[in-house]
Amino acid sequence: MNALDPTPFLRARKLLLVHLGVLGDAVHLTPALLALREMCAAAELHVVSTPVACDVLRLAVPEARFWPLERNPAKRSLRAQWRLLRGLRRERFDAAINLSAVDRSILITGLSGARHRLGHLGGREHFWNRWLIPHWAPRQPRLQTVYRQHLGALAAAGFPLAPRGLKLSPPAAETAWAAKHIPAGAAHFSLNASGPMKEWPLEHYLALARRLLQERPDLRIVISGTNAPREQARREAFRRELDDPRANVLPAPLSIAQLAAALARCRLHVGPDSGVVHLAAALGVPTVSLFRRRGHYDAWLPRGPRHRHFLGPCDCPDGRPEACRAFGQARCLKAIPPETVLPAALELLATPPAPAPPAG
Repeated sequence: MNALDPTPFLRARKLLLVHLGVLGDAVHLTPALLALREMCAAAELHVVSTPVACDVLRLAVPEARFWPLERNPAKRSLRAQWRLLRGLRRERFDAAINLSAVDRSILITGLSGARHRLGHLGGREHFWNRWLIPHWAPRQPRLQTVYRQHLGALAAAGFPLAPRGLKLSPPAAETAWAAKHIPAGAAHFSLNASGPMKEWPLEHYLALARRLLQERPDLRIVISGTNAPREQARREAFRRELDDPRANVLPAPLSIAQLAAALARCRLHVGPDSGVVHLAAALGVPTVSLFRRRGHYDAWLPRGPRHRHFLGPCDCPDGRPEACRAFGQARCLKAIPPETVLPAALELLATPPAPAPPAG
Protein backbone atom coordinates (compact mmCIF):
# COMPACT_ATOMS: atom_id res chain seq x y z
CA MET A 1 0.00 0.00 0.00
CA ASN A 2 1.23 3.55 -0.70
CA ALA A 3 0.45 6.51 1.57
CA LEU A 4 -2.58 7.56 -0.49
CA ASP A 5 -4.29 4.17 -0.87
CA PRO A 6 -7.00 3.71 1.80
CA THR A 7 -8.20 0.34 0.49
CA PRO A 8 -6.77 -1.81 3.33
CA PHE A 9 -8.48 0.47 5.85
CA LEU A 10 -11.80 0.52 4.03
CA ARG A 11 -11.76 -3.28 3.84
CA ALA A 12 -10.58 -3.82 7.41
CA ARG A 13 -12.38 -6.37 9.56
CA LYS A 14 -11.11 -4.69 12.72
CA LEU A 15 -10.15 -1.00 12.73
CA LEU A 16 -8.46 0.89 15.57
CA LEU A 17 -8.51 4.70 16.07
CA VAL A 18 -6.00 6.18 18.54
CA HIS A 19 -6.32 9.72 19.89
CA LEU A 20 -5.30 10.65 23.44
CA GLY A 21 -7.27 13.88 23.77
CA VAL A 22 -9.57 15.28 26.44
CA LEU A 23 -13.04 16.83 26.24
CA GLY A 24 -12.59 19.44 23.48
CA ASP A 25 -10.24 17.21 21.48
CA ALA A 26 -12.79 14.40 21.57
CA VAL A 27 -15.63 16.63 20.37
CA HIS A 28 -13.50 17.65 17.37
CA LEU A 29 -12.66 14.01 16.69
CA THR A 30 -16.31 12.95 16.35
CA PRO A 31 -16.75 13.93 12.66
CA ALA A 32 -13.74 11.82 11.68
CA LEU A 33 -14.95 8.93 13.85
CA LEU A 34 -18.41 9.06 12.27
CA ALA A 35 -16.88 9.21 8.80
CA LEU A 36 -14.77 6.13 9.51
CA ARG A 37 -17.79 4.26 10.83
CA GLU A 38 -19.68 5.00 7.61
CA MET A 39 -16.80 4.32 5.21
CA CYS A 40 -15.68 1.17 7.03
CA ALA A 41 -19.17 -0.10 7.80
CA ALA A 42 -18.11 -3.74 7.85
CA ALA A 43 -15.34 -3.14 10.38
CA GLU A 44 -15.47 -3.68 14.12
CA LEU A 45 -14.46 -0.23 15.36
CA HIS A 46 -12.21 0.22 18.41
CA VAL A 47 -11.01 3.50 19.98
CA VAL A 48 -8.13 4.20 22.37
CA SER A 49 -8.47 7.53 24.18
CA THR A 50 -8.65 9.09 27.63
CA PRO A 51 -11.59 8.19 29.89
CA VAL A 52 -13.35 11.54 29.40
CA ALA A 53 -12.80 11.41 25.64
CA CYS A 54 -14.21 7.88 25.49
CA ASP A 55 -17.36 9.20 27.20
CA VAL A 56 -17.69 11.93 24.55
CA LEU A 57 -17.01 9.64 21.61
CA ARG A 58 -19.50 7.11 22.96
CA LEU A 59 -22.21 9.75 22.33
CA ALA A 60 -21.34 9.61 18.62
CA VAL A 61 -20.63 5.90 18.15
CA PRO A 62 -22.03 3.96 21.10
CA GLU A 63 -21.47 0.62 19.38
CA ALA A 64 -17.68 1.05 19.21
CA ARG A 65 -15.41 -0.67 21.74
CA PHE A 66 -13.49 1.84 23.86
CA TRP A 67 -10.12 1.38 25.51
CA PRO A 68 -9.63 4.17 28.10
CA LEU A 69 -6.11 5.21 29.06
CA GLU A 70 -5.27 7.96 31.54
CA ARG A 71 -3.28 10.83 30.07
CA ASN A 72 -2.27 12.24 33.45
CA PRO A 73 1.11 10.66 34.39
CA ALA A 74 0.12 10.77 38.06
CA LYS A 75 -2.84 8.46 37.33
CA ARG A 76 -1.29 6.32 34.61
CA SER A 77 0.74 3.24 35.52
CA LEU A 78 3.12 1.18 33.43
CA ARG A 79 1.08 -1.90 34.30
CA ALA A 80 -2.09 -0.32 32.87
CA GLN A 81 -0.28 0.64 29.68
CA TRP A 82 1.14 -2.84 29.32
CA ARG A 83 -2.30 -4.40 29.81
CA LEU A 84 -3.70 -2.06 27.17
CA LEU A 85 -1.03 -2.95 24.60
CA ARG A 86 -1.35 -6.66 25.33
CA GLY A 87 -5.13 -6.44 24.91
CA LEU A 88 -4.82 -4.51 21.65
CA ARG A 89 -2.40 -7.01 20.17
CA ARG A 90 -4.75 -9.87 21.02
CA GLU A 91 -7.42 -8.22 18.86
CA ARG A 92 -5.28 -8.66 15.73
CA PHE A 93 -6.33 -5.41 14.09
CA ASP A 94 -6.20 -5.17 10.33
CA ALA A 95 -5.63 -1.40 10.42
CA ALA A 96 -4.98 1.43 12.86
CA ILE A 97 -5.28 5.20 12.41
CA ASN A 98 -3.66 7.83 14.62
CA LEU A 99 -4.98 11.39 14.31
CA SER A 100 -3.15 12.69 17.39
CA ALA A 101 0.32 14.16 17.22
CA VAL A 102 1.39 13.22 20.76
CA ASP A 103 4.23 10.75 21.11
CA ARG A 104 2.34 8.28 23.31
CA SER A 105 -0.46 7.84 20.79
CA ILE A 106 2.10 7.23 18.02
CA LEU A 107 3.75 4.59 20.21
CA ILE A 108 0.43 2.87 20.94
CA THR A 109 -0.50 2.87 17.25
CA GLY A 110 2.86 1.42 16.29
CA LEU A 111 2.77 -1.31 18.93
CA SER A 112 -0.91 -2.19 18.44
CA GLY A 113 -0.04 -5.05 16.11
CA ALA A 114 -2.18 -3.63 13.29
CA ARG A 115 -0.93 -4.66 9.88
CA HIS A 116 -1.68 -1.29 8.23
CA ARG A 117 -1.02 1.93 10.14
CA LEU A 118 -1.70 5.55 9.17
CA GLY A 119 -0.87 8.76 11.03
CA HIS A 120 -1.30 12.51 10.62
CA LEU A 121 1.85 14.63 10.63
CA GLY A 122 1.58 17.42 13.14
CA GLY A 123 3.75 16.77 16.16
CA ARG A 124 7.45 16.39 16.83
CA GLU A 125 9.45 14.49 14.24
CA HIS A 126 11.37 11.51 15.65
CA PHE A 127 13.40 8.97 13.76
CA TRP A 128 11.15 6.21 15.10
CA ASN A 129 7.88 7.78 13.87
CA ARG A 130 8.00 6.16 10.44
CA TRP A 131 9.13 2.87 11.91
CA LEU A 132 6.08 2.84 14.17
CA ILE A 133 3.66 4.22 11.53
CA PRO A 134 4.72 3.64 7.91
CA HIS A 135 2.15 5.89 6.23
CA TRP A 136 1.45 9.53 7.06
CA ALA A 137 -1.11 12.02 5.82
CA PRO A 138 0.41 15.48 5.26
CA ARG A 139 0.13 18.13 7.94
CA GLN A 140 -3.09 20.10 7.58
CA PRO A 141 -3.25 23.92 7.84
CA ARG A 142 -2.97 24.89 11.50
CA LEU A 143 -5.50 27.71 11.12
CA GLN A 144 -8.23 25.29 10.05
CA THR A 145 -10.74 24.30 12.71
CA VAL A 146 -9.45 21.18 14.45
CA TYR A 147 -12.18 18.82 13.24
CA ARG A 148 -11.54 19.99 9.67
CA GLN A 149 -7.87 19.13 10.13
CA HIS A 150 -8.81 15.56 11.06
CA LEU A 151 -11.14 15.25 8.08
CA GLY A 152 -8.52 16.86 5.84
CA ALA A 153 -5.94 14.30 6.92
CA LEU A 154 -8.27 11.43 6.01
CA ALA A 155 -9.12 13.08 2.68
CA ALA A 156 -5.42 13.58 1.90
CA ALA A 157 -4.90 9.86 2.58
CA GLY A 158 -7.50 9.05 -0.07
CA PHE A 159 -10.58 8.36 2.05
CA PRO A 160 -13.81 9.23 0.18
CA LEU A 161 -15.38 11.69 2.62
CA ALA A 162 -18.81 13.32 2.52
CA PRO A 163 -19.08 16.87 3.95
CA ARG A 164 -19.89 16.93 7.68
CA GLY A 165 -19.59 19.14 10.73
CA LEU A 166 -19.79 18.93 14.50
CA LYS A 167 -23.01 17.26 15.63
CA LEU A 168 -23.83 15.32 18.76
CA SER A 169 -27.01 14.20 20.53
CA PRO A 170 -27.38 13.16 24.19
CA PRO A 171 -28.74 9.68 25.00
CA ALA A 172 -32.46 9.26 25.68
CA ALA A 173 -32.09 8.45 29.39
CA GLU A 174 -30.02 11.55 30.11
CA THR A 175 -32.36 13.68 27.96
CA ALA A 176 -35.26 12.57 30.19
CA TRP A 177 -33.18 13.37 33.29
CA ALA A 178 -32.37 16.86 31.99
CA ALA A 179 -36.02 17.58 31.22
CA LYS A 180 -36.73 17.19 34.95
CA HIS A 181 -33.79 19.25 36.23
CA ILE A 182 -32.81 21.88 33.63
CA PRO A 183 -35.16 24.78 32.76
CA ALA A 184 -35.78 24.92 29.01
CA GLY A 185 -34.09 27.90 27.39
CA ALA A 186 -31.66 28.53 30.27
CA ALA A 187 -28.27 30.18 29.91
CA HIS A 188 -25.42 27.85 30.86
CA PHE A 189 -22.39 29.39 32.55
CA SER A 190 -19.11 27.47 32.64
CA LEU A 191 -16.89 29.35 35.09
CA ASN A 192 -13.81 27.16 34.90
CA ALA A 193 -11.22 25.94 32.43
CA SER A 194 -8.24 23.61 32.76
CA GLY A 195 -6.43 26.31 34.76
CA PRO A 196 -6.87 29.85 36.15
CA MET A 197 -4.94 31.40 33.26
CA LYS A 198 -7.76 30.49 30.84
CA GLU A 199 -10.59 31.81 33.01
CA TRP A 200 -12.57 35.05 32.86
CA PRO A 201 -12.61 36.79 36.26
CA LEU A 202 -15.46 35.78 38.55
CA GLU A 203 -16.53 39.41 39.01
CA HIS A 204 -17.01 39.67 35.23
CA TYR A 205 -19.28 36.61 35.22
CA LEU A 206 -21.25 38.11 38.10
CA ALA A 207 -21.66 41.46 36.34
CA LEU A 208 -22.78 39.72 33.14
CA ALA A 209 -25.25 37.49 35.00
CA ARG A 210 -26.80 40.46 36.83
CA ARG A 211 -27.27 42.41 33.61
CA LEU A 212 -28.74 39.40 31.78
CA LEU A 213 -31.23 38.78 34.60
CA GLN A 214 -32.10 42.48 34.61
CA GLU A 215 -32.67 42.54 30.85
CA ARG A 216 -34.39 39.15 30.76
CA PRO A 217 -36.33 38.67 34.04
CA ASP A 218 -37.66 35.33 32.80
CA LEU A 219 -34.16 33.94 32.21
CA ARG A 220 -32.75 31.06 34.23
CA ILE A 221 -29.01 30.44 34.64
CA VAL A 222 -27.43 27.05 35.31
CA ILE A 223 -23.79 26.62 36.31
CA SER A 224 -21.83 23.38 35.96
CA GLY A 225 -18.31 22.16 36.66
CA THR A 226 -16.25 19.32 38.03
CA ASN A 227 -15.87 18.31 41.67
CA ALA A 228 -12.31 19.68 41.86
CA PRO A 229 -12.03 21.78 45.06
CA ARG A 230 -10.90 24.93 43.22
CA GLU A 231 -13.84 24.73 40.80
CA GLN A 232 -16.32 24.01 43.57
CA ALA A 233 -15.09 27.03 45.54
CA ARG A 234 -15.43 29.28 42.49
CA ARG A 235 -18.98 28.09 41.77
CA GLU A 236 -20.00 28.52 45.41
CA ALA A 237 -18.58 32.06 45.45
CA PHE A 238 -20.56 32.85 42.29
CA ARG A 239 -23.80 31.49 43.79
CA ARG A 240 -23.26 33.34 47.09
CA GLU A 241 -22.36 36.67 45.49
CA LEU A 242 -25.12 36.56 42.87
CA ASP A 243 -27.73 35.56 45.49
CA ASP A 244 -30.55 35.12 42.96
CA PRO A 245 -32.97 32.16 42.93
CA ARG A 246 -32.98 32.24 39.12
CA ALA A 247 -29.41 30.90 39.12
CA ASN A 248 -28.83 27.25 39.99
CA VAL A 249 -25.53 25.42 40.52
CA LEU A 250 -25.81 21.90 39.16
CA PRO A 251 -24.50 18.99 41.25
CA ALA A 252 -20.98 17.82 40.52
CA PRO A 253 -19.76 15.77 38.96
CA LEU A 254 -22.14 15.29 36.06
CA SER A 255 -21.38 12.52 33.62
CA ILE A 256 -20.51 13.62 30.09
CA ALA A 257 -23.89 12.32 28.90
CA GLN A 258 -25.69 14.31 31.64
CA LEU A 259 -23.71 17.45 30.81
CA ALA A 260 -24.57 17.03 27.13
CA ALA A 261 -28.26 16.62 27.96
CA ALA A 262 -28.19 19.67 30.24
CA LEU A 263 -26.52 21.79 27.57
CA ALA A 264 -29.01 20.64 24.94
CA ARG A 265 -31.80 22.18 27.06
CA CYS A 266 -30.07 25.59 27.07
CA ARG A 267 -30.51 28.58 24.77
CA LEU A 268 -26.96 29.89 25.39
CA HIS A 269 -23.57 28.77 26.69
CA VAL A 270 -21.11 31.29 28.15
CA GLY A 271 -17.63 30.13 29.05
CA PRO A 272 -13.87 30.16 28.57
CA ASP A 273 -11.57 28.25 26.25
CA SER A 274 -12.47 24.79 27.52
CA GLY A 275 -13.94 21.55 26.27
CA VAL A 276 -17.46 22.52 27.35
CA VAL A 277 -17.75 25.25 24.72
CA HIS A 278 -17.00 22.68 21.99
CA LEU A 279 -19.52 20.25 23.44
CA ALA A 280 -22.15 23.00 23.45
CA ALA A 281 -21.38 23.92 19.84
CA ALA A 282 -21.63 20.28 18.74
CA LEU A 283 -25.05 20.08 20.41
CA GLY A 284 -26.27 23.09 18.43
CA VAL A 285 -26.23 25.50 21.40
CA PRO A 286 -25.20 29.12 20.65
CA THR A 287 -22.00 30.06 22.46
CA VAL A 288 -20.22 33.12 23.80
CA SER A 289 -16.60 32.18 24.46
CA LEU A 290 -13.55 33.97 25.86
CA PHE A 291 -10.12 33.10 24.50
CA ARG A 292 -6.56 34.29 24.90
CA ARG A 293 -5.03 35.26 21.59
CA ARG A 294 -2.12 32.83 21.79
CA GLY A 295 -0.79 29.76 20.01
CA HIS A 296 -3.10 28.20 17.45
CA TYR A 297 -6.22 29.51 19.17
CA ASP A 298 -7.89 30.13 15.77
CA ALA A 299 -8.29 26.38 15.24
CA TRP A 300 -10.40 26.08 18.40
CA LEU A 301 -12.80 29.01 17.95
CA PRO A 302 -16.45 27.98 17.51
CA ARG A 303 -17.50 29.20 14.06
CA GLY A 304 -20.82 30.19 12.54
CA PRO A 305 -23.62 32.74 12.94
CA ARG A 306 -24.73 31.29 16.28
CA HIS A 307 -21.36 31.74 17.95
CA ARG A 308 -19.49 34.79 19.27
CA HIS A 309 -15.98 34.88 20.66
CA PHE A 310 -14.03 37.55 22.49
CA LEU A 311 -10.24 37.58 22.36
CA GLY A 312 -7.78 38.82 24.95
CA PRO A 313 -4.46 39.91 23.38
CA CYS A 314 -1.88 37.78 25.20
CA ASP A 315 1.36 39.74 25.64
CA CYS A 316 3.19 37.04 27.60
CA PRO A 317 6.53 36.04 25.97
CA ASP A 318 6.05 32.84 23.93
CA GLY A 319 2.49 32.69 25.22
CA ARG A 320 3.71 31.51 28.64
CA PRO A 321 1.82 33.47 31.31
CA GLU A 322 4.39 33.44 34.14
CA ALA A 323 3.77 37.13 34.90
CA CYS A 324 0.01 36.54 34.90
CA ARG A 325 0.39 33.61 37.29
CA ALA A 326 2.03 35.95 39.75
CA PHE A 327 -0.86 38.35 39.17
CA GLY A 328 -3.33 35.54 39.88
CA GLN A 329 -5.27 35.68 36.61
CA ALA A 330 -4.82 36.30 32.90
CA ARG A 331 -4.72 40.07 32.49
CA CYS A 332 -5.68 39.78 28.82
CA LEU A 333 -8.96 38.09 29.79
CA LYS A 334 -9.58 40.55 32.63
CA ALA A 335 -9.37 43.29 29.99
CA ILE A 336 -12.53 41.95 28.27
CA PRO A 337 -15.31 43.87 30.06
CA PRO A 338 -18.76 42.35 30.70
CA GLU A 339 -20.34 45.35 28.97
CA THR A 340 -18.72 44.22 25.72
CA VAL A 341 -19.98 40.66 26.07
CA LEU A 342 -23.55 41.56 27.10
CA PRO A 343 -24.92 42.58 23.64
CA ALA A 344 -23.70 39.33 22.06
CA ALA A 345 -25.30 37.25 24.82
CA LEU A 346 -28.61 39.12 24.52
CA GLU A 347 -28.56 38.78 20.73
CA LEU A 348 -28.06 35.02 20.89
CA LEU A 349 -30.71 34.62 23.59
CA ALA A 350 -33.16 36.35 21.23
CA THR A 351 -32.26 34.02 18.37
CA PRO A 352 -34.90 31.33 17.75
CA PRO A 353 -33.59 27.95 18.93
CA ALA A 354 -32.43 25.41 16.40
CA PRO A 355 -34.53 22.25 16.00
CA ALA A 356 -33.78 19.90 18.89
CA PRO A 357 -31.60 16.92 17.89
CA PRO A 358 -33.22 13.50 18.29
CA ALA A 359 -32.37 11.64 21.47
CA GLY A 360 -30.14 8.61 21.24
